[in-house]
Amino acid sequence: MRFSLRFSRSYFPGFVFTLALFPMLPAFAVATTVVNPLCPDNTALFNPGGGEDIVLPSGFQVSVFTKGLNFPTGIAFLSHGNGKGFDVYVLESGHGLPSRCNDQSAWPAGEFAANNPFTPDILVFSQTGHLLHVLAKPTADGGGLQPEGPAIDIAFEELRGEGGDEDEGGAAGGRLFASDSNQATHAHNGQNNSSRIVIVDPLTGRVTPFITGLPTGDHPTEQLAFKAGWIYWSQGSTTNSGVVGRDNGGGQNQQDIPCQDIVLSQNVFDSGGGVKTSGYSPFGVQRPGATVKAFESASHQGVCDGAILRAPLNVAHPEDHIEPFSWGYRNGYAIRFAPLNHALLGAMLVGEDGADERGARPSNHAPDSLQLARQNPDGTPDYHGWPDQYGFLPSSQAVFNPIGGPGDDLCVPDASNPPSMCTPASLALIEKEDVPIRDVLAFPPQPITSPLAIEAADSSFTGIEFVPDSFVAGPLRPGAALYALEGDFGFSAANATSPAPEVGHEIKLINFSAPGQPFALKTMRFAHNTTFEQAFVDGLRGFNRPTNVRMGPDGCAWVVDYGAVRDFGQSDPAAKYVGANNGPLVQIPGTGVIWRICRK
Repeated sequence: MRFSLRFSRSYFPGFVFTLALFPMLPAFAVATTVVNPLCPDNTALFNPGGGEDIVLPSGFQVSVFTKGLNFPTGIAFLSHGNGKGFDVYVLESGHGLPSRCNDQSAWPAGEFAANNPFTPDILVFSQTGHLLHVLAKPTADGGGLQPEGPAIDIAFEELRGEGGDEDEGGAAGGRLFASDSNQATHAHNGQNNSSRIVIVDPLTGRVTPFITGLPTGDHPTEQLAFKAGWIYWSQGSTTNSGVVGRDNGGGQNQQDIPCQDIVLSQNVFDSGGGVKTSGYSPFGVQRPGATVKAFESASHQGVCDGAILRAPLNVAHPEDHIEPFSWGYRNGYAIRFAPLNHALLGAMLVGEDGADERGARPSNHAPDSLQLARQNPDGTPDYHGWPDQYGFLPSSQAVFNPIGGPGDDLCVPDASNPPSMCTPASLALIEKEDVPIRDVLAFPPQPITSPLAIEAADSSFTGIEFVPDSFVAGPLRPGAALYALEGDFGFSAANATSPAPEVGHEIKLINFSAPGQPFALKTMRFAHNTTFEQAFVDGLRGFNRPTNVRMGPDGCAWVVDYGAVRDFGQSDPAAKYVGANNGPLVQIPGTGVIWRICRK
């Protein structure tokens, strides 16, 4: 049986999907076949149901707050006060990933059409799930968020959690901040340094720039946090591993910016075609042994990338007061301050996403890391080792050697030559030029702060949240944190070999030792699909790509699910994009979900 269904969101008219029954699903399950409208051969089975295929500890239950969203990444809550409930603000990120299939300018109704799923906006819901407003959609006169995307996070500056600790989350007030950019990741459109932090009027959607001219590339300005009159944000690296390669907008994207003076190694990195590049340098520029001054090429003093940056909230020109708080991360995407009465004593926890097998300095099996960020006593940022340390190990260790993949600059794709998927001749060149992985720096700028723990390669930290005591039950202990793992993008093979479960597309938890006790942490799975894979391939009633987790005023954990993405398919061949010119990462609109996980 197959029939068409008109999409129900009033601001997104005319988007037609089909419903189908699939024999691999239980008889009562119906999955919707959702298409990428610009590349309709790329589809996903969408069937969140009530989250029946999500496994949770005893004592917890999951439900769907709203579904059918376009690439949500951020969530915030605005309390009405006096027990009158709250509103839910959801950020839809727009065009974030590299593919012609995600190009907002190719939308038939135009780039600034109100129903363009590939441009960002903020949806405002009542706490019962009724859509109240759509805010900050880009407009031709420059209003709203930037059209190219991606927008990453939203947050209110005044956080009021349990016990009055401003760092515990919960209902919020004050100004609404957002991060956005105007150059989709990995792509290039002449909009380097287009990332921003903006203030959004929570009623009218009017956007006022707060800080502009922040780096943009592989990773833009990302998640936001607040503490003691400062706004903090994660500023991801503009490259995959410290070197501009062909994976960075064909080499046109900006180079990484150091937070301290660094000395480059003698190494240059091969992109083929006679192009070799030094680290922290424009594509094709070789300067072995050079000293690169802190903030070189930045738009503002104090701006660097692969870092956590901060600026005071209440000054006339915050861009003149930016300072690095912590650096040496490939992509310290997920950030959250611990409560003051926690074992971490109010410090910032950072979820760092490790390097991929792609570009001019490819690597395999680089872990993701859980880091503790702290400024040094002299006010300089501490340093966490990237790009020459992955987790606890130097990047030159054999475990990280590239094996050849379709994202490598030197690879000539050949699907008939697994596992590398490169022609034998190009694989031999990769093994000659890129094995072992050579250092970018001559030496670290300061002693390296090692991570607290590491997570599986390509599992992808996308959110961290400390839970209140009211959420503690089952395996959670007081002071626990939840963290979201988005999962891989198929640049490498799966991070586990069957029948062992793959890591990613899930929520995990960390239990910490009590304050004053010897420090320790323990991690375990908290919420995951029955297959440990993303849902869209088989139509599971579960997660695709969790991109955030936040505690709500109702005492529940709210999980933001980006939705389906088709990728290189090396991890899950059934998830591979369709069409030779459509990759590497095809977004499927209308498959985002906001989930609630509550105590029973």
